[in-house]
Order: sequence, then structure tokens, then C-alpha cells
Amino acid sequence: MWTKTDVTRRNYKVAALVGLIGGIVSAIIKFGWEVPLPPRTPERNATNPPQAFLELLGLSDQTTHASYTFNGNDGLPWVSFLIHFGFAIFFAVLYCLIAEVYPGVKLWQGVAFGVLIWFAFHAVLMPLMGVVPAPWNQPWQEHLSEIPGHAIWMWVIEVFRRDLRNRITGQPDPEVAAVAR
Repeated sequence: MWTKTDVTRRNYKVAALVGLIGGIVSAIIKFGWEVPLPPRTPERNATNPPQAFLELLGLSDQTTHASYTFNGNDGLPWVSFLIHFGFAIFFAVLYCLIAEVYPGVKLWQGVAFGVLIWFAFHAVLMPLMGVVPAPWNQPWQEHLSEIPGHAIWMWVIEVFRRDLRNRITGQPDPEVAAVAR
């Protein structure tokens, strides 16, 4: 599972580019997932995890809750959106770079990596930091939203990674034998 690819078949620049694109698109899809299945109650979302995290780092409540109005919708939290997109892009680029070297990261078309990210952040790191309650104190609806949401989020990144990488390079993934032209 953790065999390495041939170094001559790797393309880190393309991996970073497709990670950026996949990260942006997947962040939008994760937003869309959370419309019918909001992960937090309105009370817990009054200060959402990105805002709580930034407040732990010393940013003011006024800064973390900064918002804008679009099309008559008030209170759109641009700071939270920035963190949401930054998180998605960072992990998409990281995933795509790792996939160039270790094809095993693509287990279940990236779904395993997405669930691992959910576990690391929502079940371990954020509870340890006090950003969210311990997993057993979170409503089951939060897990129902977040676990498959992270799985779909990473699956979308993998779909973009594979398709765009192969289109740009004209070659299959590094672990697949090169195609003669």
C-alpha cells in the first residue's frame, strides 16, 4: 500500500495545480453538502469551529465574526469562508502531492483520506483544543453530516486529481506504466 512511485513519473507542479483546482471545487461541494445536512445546531454555530479556532489564536470576536451582505443575505461570515476554502485547498494540494509518491493514499478513491482528516480534526485535534466538544458529546447529526461530508469532499478532490493530472500530462498516474505515444 505504501509503495513509492518511480521518481521520473512524478509531476509535483501539476499535482499542486490540480490540488488547487480540486480544493476550490471541493470546498464549494462541501458547502452544498452542509445546506441540507448542517453539521451544527444554530446555537453551536453562533461561533463556528473556524471562528473558535481563530479566537484561540488571539483574534477578536469582532474579526472572527466579520461578515458581508450578498443579494439581501446578511451575516455571511467571510472569515469562516476563508478558513473553509483554505483548509480544503491545503489538504487537496497535500493529498495530490502525496498521491504522486504514495499511490496508497488514494484508497477508496480518496475516501479513506477524507475520513482520516475528519477523525484527526473533528474527533481528536479540535476537541483537544476545546474548539468542539468531545466526539461523544457532539450530536449524532454532526457526525452524520461531517463523516460522509469529508468522504465526498475528498472523493471530489480525487476525481479532479486523476482527471486533470491525466489530461494535463497526457499520462496515467505515476504508478501506472507510461503510455506510449
